[in-house]
Amino acid sequence: MDGYTYHGVALMRRPSPRLAEGIVTHIPRTPVDPVLAARQYTIYQETVASAGWRVHEVDPAPEHPDSVFVEDPLVVCEDLAVLTRPGAETRRGEVEGVEEAVRALGMRVARIEAPGTLDGGDVLQVGDTVYTGVGARTNEEGVVQLEQLLAPLGRKVHRVALGRALHLKSAVTALPDGSLVGLPELVDAPSLPPIRRAPEESGAHVLPLGGRDVLVSAAAHETIRGLTSDHWRVLPVDISEFERLEACVTCLSVLIPDGARSRA
Repeated sequence: MDGYTYHGVALMRRPSPRLAEGIVTHIPRTPVDPVLAARQYTIYQETVASAGWRVHEVDPAPEHPDSVFVEDPLVVCEDLAVLTRPGAETRRGEVEGVEEAVRALGMRVARIEAPGTLDGGDVLQVGDTVYTGVGARTNEEGVVQLEQLLAPLGRKVHRVALGRALHLKSAVTALPDGSLVGLPELVDAPSLPPIRRAPEESGAHVLPLGGRDVLVSAAAHETIRGLTSDHWRVLPVDISEFERLEACVTCLSVLIPDGARSRA
C-alpha cells in the first residue's frame, strides 16, 4: 500500500449536443466538434474506469451546454455532498440532476444558498485543507457557507484570490502526495504552499486516480515527461474539444471514494 490508494464512484455526465454554446471567458471562442467531444468523453470515462473507478452517470441535461462539467455543481467531502450555486446563472439548472445522483448514492446533502455563489472548480481539497478560489464564479458568501458546512468534518477552508483564471483548479491542482502543480501567476500564490510550475498551461491540471495514477491532458507533453520521471503513472487523455471551453481533466468528473460513502 502506497498511502494514496482509493477507489469508488466517479460521477460523470454526457456532453450536451449544445456543447459548442458553452461559456468562454478568458480565451477566444473556437469551433467545437460535438462528435469528437462525445468520443473524447467516452475515452476519458474508460480511462478513469481502468484505474478502478465505477462510473455513475448523472442524467444528461441537453438543455445546458456546460453540463458535462459535472465538477462545478458539486463538492464532495467524506459522506457530504454540497450542491453548489454556480456563479453563472445559466448553469444553475444543472444542479437538480446532480442532486438526484448523489441522493441515489445515499450521501448526505447540503447546499449553497443565495446570495452565495460557489463553483466546484474553485474548490481544491488537499488533506484536511480546502483551498477555495474567490473570483468571478465564487463569492465570499459562498465560501463562508462552505466553511460552515465543512467545519464539522474537521476541514479548514483557505481563501485564494484569483487573477486571470476561470477557477482555482484552472490554475492549480494537487498531486496525490499533496504537492501543488500549476501556474502561480494566475492566483494569489503567497496564500498557497509552494507550487511546482507546470511547463505548459495544460500541465497545470492533474486528476489523482488513486495509487500513483494521475490523469493528465494529452496536450501536456512536458508535464507528462516530468511526472513520469518522478515515478507517477501518467494516464494521458485527449480532451481538446473541452479545452476549447476552458475545461480541464478535473472538470469532467467528481470522484467519491468508497470510504467516504460508507459513512453515509
